[in-house]
Amino acid sequence: MSPPMISLKSLTSTTTMNQLLATAKSTACAASSCGSSAKPHDVEPAVWEKIKDHPCYSEEAHHYFARMHVAVAPACNIQCNYCNRKYDCANESRPGVVSEKLTPDQALRKVVAVANEVPQLSVLGIAGPGDACYDWKKTKATFERVAREIPDIKLCLSTNGLALPDHVGELADMNVDHVTITINMVDPRVGAKIYPWIFHDHRRFTGLEAARILHERQMLGLEMLTARGILTKVNSVMIPGVNDEHLLEVNRWVKDRGAFLHNVMPLISDPAHGTHYGLTGQRGPRATELKALQDRLGGGAKLMRHCRQCRADAVGLLGEDRGGEFTLDQIPDEVSYDASKREAYREVVARERDDHLAAKKEAIGMIKAAGSNGSLHFAVATKGGGRINEHFGHAKEFQVYEASASGINFVGHRKVEQYCRGGWGEEHALETAIAALEGIDIVLCAKIGDCPKDQLRDAGIRAIDDYGYDYIETAISALYAEESGAEPLTATA
Repeated sequence: MSPPMISLKSLTSTTTMNQLLATAKSTACAASSCGSSAKPHDVEPAVWEKIKDHPCYSEEAHHYFARMHVAVAPACNIQCNYCNRKYDCANESRPGVVSEKLTPDQALRKVVAVANEVPQLSVLGIAGPGDACYDWKKTKATFERVAREIPDIKLCLSTNGLALPDHVGELADMNVDHVTITINMVDPRVGAKIYPWIFHDHRRFTGLEAARILHERQMLGLEMLTARGILTKVNSVMIPGVNDEHLLEVNRWVKDRGAFLHNVMPLISDPAHGTHYGLTGQRGPRATELKALQDRLGGGAKLMRHCRQCRADAVGLLGEDRGGEFTLDQIPDEVSYDASKREAYREVVARERDDHLAAKKEAIGMIKAAGSNGSLHFAVATKGGGRINEHFGHAKEFQVYEASASGINFVGHRKVEQYCRGGWGEEHALETAIAALEGIDIVLCAKIGDCPKDQLRDAGIRAIDDYGYDYIETAISALYAEESGAEPLTATA
């Protein structure tokens, strides 16, 4: 007997996750066979199987699936001018920061607890807070334990690349098929401005020599991963006046060596974080500068635009962090894995993704039929599922889309301070949110009050809550058609 057809839309608006899973789990499909059949036309089937449920490697998947990072690798072999690793810190959301360091056994306990309670979980990553390849024994031990307990979870790591070539064979043997390398330069003269020192082959190196060694090791590691068929994402930090123009060259190099994605991220340089760049006044890029550089990179390696620069102990969908719910003091000493919630969730997502694909195709067709040469930028308040399902005042970020004659494209996100707190609005938070929405034409949200709507209008931004809980693309196509004078689509039920 098949379960009732329940969508993520109804889940968001009327049904709790637990009720849904109780209904669906008795007939859920095996996790290995679930997932949308909607393979992009430019992705090979074998690659699609690797990325379809990975929220970092697939923009479409990040609407539905969650990642988890475990902080088992605190040791690091390089110093970056943008990094200050902090432990026991719950108040900063950026790479290198964690609330607690874990042993491999503690990590396993935590992963099992999260997998039992967060059915969206599909990926376990180790991203430090140091370097996963330098602190290799802990990384390897954690992967081995988790793979035995939860064999269907994807294993992923992030590294600066200096020690990567020493461990590519072991990564392949453990079926780790996603690796992220942070590559900020291919010219040691640029690298010397970013890295004060490295520790390699039992020695500390500085200056041009350090940057040269790091560059050579990064390129070697990338080439070795490509030869093994391991998908590689390259992260680059955009540092205005240091490597922003140089990242065009970085993009060409990593494409030539087989990188699957290139993720250009903005420098985080708040002086309160205590980094060298923060303390010396090096600014980060504005959102419009980041987008302009990403647009210039359009002909090189495929770009990732949905990165959230996660903490090294992040848990949940991209754009949210539930790590505070799963600290060790909140997890029983003994936990056993129950696969039923994750299996049932994938059953629902498989149906929802196909429904979303049909709506997206219809919406893109409407955009192209409009015959307009103009473009509109939309900022969307969403909790996930590809729908407009977040109140404006509750949003901590907005996903940004561009609609033009070529279709509807995700182009990034804008982090904001939550405006509405306990029924009242914080005026300063609204002002900073409006500033963060620079260049946006229309804000889409599930609900918005008159006051913020009026202030957005005064800033030249339309705020619309008529499409609450509809698919994002459906609303965008209707509004784009309205602007161009074409017949709008009917909103998806």
